[in-house]
Amino acid sequence: MSTLTVRLPDYLHKQLKELSKDEGISINQFLVIAAAEKMSALLTKQYLEQEAAKGKREDFERVLKAVPHVEPEEYDRL
Repeated sequence: MSTLTVRLPDYLHKQLKELSKDEGISINQFLVIAAAEKMSALLTKQYLEQEAAKGKREDFERVLKAVPHVEPEEYDRL
């Protein structure tokens, strides 16, 4: 494990303290979870962009043609 010192504005520290208390976890746990969630979002975006760059329009169109044209269920209509 590593130790990291973070400087926060007082208002942010106060909010972190309240939110972590409401969640029943320490501020440290709260910040670890928040960092993991943010990293997950950023890495997912990066992964999807990399995968999309590998794609070919022809392959997409071929797969799309194989999907049957079916009207959506009533609950799925806009």
